[in-house]
Amino acid sequence: MTRDWRAWHDDYDDPGSPLALRLEEVRRQVHQALDQAPPGPLRAVSLCAGQGRDLIPVLATHPRGADVVARLVELDPHNAEIARSTAEAAGLTGVEVVVGDAARTDHYADLAPADLVLVCGVFGNIRDDDIRSTVRHCAALCATGGTVIWTRHRHSPDLVPTIARWYAEEGFAPVAVSTPADGVGVGAHRRIAPPRPLERGVTMFEFVGYDVLERRA
Repeated sequence: MTRDWRAWHDDYDDPGSPLALRLEEVRRQVHQALDQAPPGPLRAVSLCAGQGRDLIPVLATHPRGADVVARLVELDPHNAEIARSTAEAAGLTGVEVVVGDAARTDHYADLAPADLVLVCGVFGNIRDDDIRSTVRHCAALCATGGTVIWTRHRHSPDLVPTIARWYAEEGFAPVAVSTPADGVGVGAHRRIAPPRPLERGVTMFEFVGYDVLERRA
């Protein structure tokens, strides 16, 4: 990848940016999912986790944070190191950051099905057929009663309603899906069906990049 994904995260620091607004909503949904989680140990996985800004700060302050064993998978080593350092500074010993291709199911095999699955910053960077494939694999990544939180931009083509429908088809119930008026696409779905077995050695998607996808459109 030629894009500087570390610099891309800088927009999170601009309170008025779409990324900052999206991050606020994702954190709210993570907080709510932890509020409603059953007592006892919890598992979380984050695909294309970046610097861990959506999960780590919530775990650091939430009463259930110490109950969570989490794996964040991120290809960019600089962003992964930032996530690792942030988790260590917060005393989150249950958070593991892995440098690798987040599309590979093997990264999640020992934690799936998880109580919390984050697919944030992914669906705007992969082809539509790969989004459908990833939603299908979420049915194996997520435990019954667990929550998947995902994001997708809402400019044309607005695929958010379609993605929500795909999750319903795979045995998820909607918890919250942002409206076009919100300006950012954030969805949360709860698994109501039994989890499927997770296939090992599978690549769920190819991370193309939103800039490449826009040039191809």
